[in-house]
Amino acid sequence: MEKEQAVHEEVKEKRSVITSLIVGGVGAFSAVYLLNPTAGFLELIPDNLPVVGNLDEAAAAALLISCLAYFGVDIGGLFGRKKNEEKSDIIDVEAQE
Repeated sequence: MEKEQAVHEEVKEKRSVITSLIVGGVGAFSAVYLLNPTAGFLELIPDNLPVVGNLDEAAAAALLISCLAYFGVDIGGLFGRKKNEEKSDIIDVEAQE
């Protein structure tokens, strides 16, 4: 447990203000792109193209989820994903002869 906390603190120290601003900007752009009604106002790939029409929305959603994860928001927890149990470096094995 202490090891995980040390890793989280180290990661927070490595994050610079510029990186956080860039990630926040990408997240904001992704959110605006997803909230944009399909008026074609901000559309990279038209939705009426078969198969590829919704790839831009899928990419924007993936970017938004990644940006939220960068800032510590766990979207998977909202949908019932369980957190990993505590893992230790000890492996419990029974030897049989």
